[in-house]
Amino acid sequence: MNGMSVRTQSSEQPAETVHRAGFACFVGRPNAGKSTLTNALVGQKVAITANQPQTTRHTVRGIVHRPDAQLILVDTPGLHKPRTLLGERLNDVVRTTWAEVDVIGFCLPANEKIGPGDRFIAKELAGIKKTPKVAIVTKTDLVDSKTLAEQLIAIDQLGRDLGIEWAEIVPVSAVGSQQVDLLAELLIPLLPEGPALYPEGDLTDEPEQVMIAELIREAALEGVRDELPHSIAVVVEEMLPREDRPADRPLLDIHANVYIERPSQKGIIIGPKGKRLKEVGIKSRKQIEALLGTPVFLDLHVKVAKDWQRDPKQLRKLGF
Repeated sequence: MNGMSVRTQSSEQPAETVHRAGFACFVGRPNAGKSTLTNALVGQKVAITANQPQTTRHTVRGIVHRPDAQLILVDTPGLHKPRTLLGERLNDVVRTTWAEVDVIGFCLPANEKIGPGDRFIAKELAGIKKTPKVAIVTKTDLVDSKTLAEQLIAIDQLGRDLGIEWAEIVPVSAVGSQQVDLLAELLIPLLPEGPALYPEGDLTDEPEQVMIAELIREAALEGVRDELPHSIAVVVEEMLPREDRPADRPLLDIHANVYIERPSQKGIIIGPKGKRLKEVGIKSRKQIEALLGTPVFLDLHVKVAKDWQRDPKQLRKLGF
């Protein structure tokens, strides 16, 4: 359990501080708090947080800038037992990402006992030998100190059982921002030495279009997740500044398609008299405007792409 409460004061550092930069990714079963943690570390909303697991479809990166380091967070989709081609492709993406990063943070919620899903991921992690692994106990605000202590011991034991040597075991609460800075301080020494890889001020290198598509997708799923858990994909077809607008009053036209798998799902998305789609448009437009810092005209269309989750051609077209 070493290192859990050790903090070095900056005054003790040698005059020559080394700059480190590298990639970290958080893994854990759906709803283990990965995206929330990414947002807490970066300090603003980047990854898409949702109450429904497996909505982080794309590798969204958040960037933590420090005077002595740059920590780039790669948010991989949850690893799960694949049932469809999309599932298999996601798992490949996950494994490749794990092998390429400098440090892996394994997120386990404090309020749930270690289960088969956690073991499944831990076994996969044990196979990736070189990359240092930090066990992160999330959602500590939901448990008392006794439960937390039991979880820390269980995680220590899980490592022993599988031959994983945890570089650190860190309890955090991203919601209460407890220990989040400490987590960054523990991850940074595990990164390689080197200059910053991204200019200061960058928070994510995800192309804007992908982030916009994610915001629309999240708004479209709001309230209908049970009926359409995965059968929505959003593609931003084009983003164009509106012509003939004065420089101080720009407007960005965004045309996006919401793809569903079956015609019967169209009514669910559009709602009676188009009311629901209109709400989706209003909600996501506000978030897109906040993201881009410019007024937006959002044009949404719902289209049927038959069984897109199982069709490699469609998957490629939709960006997977």
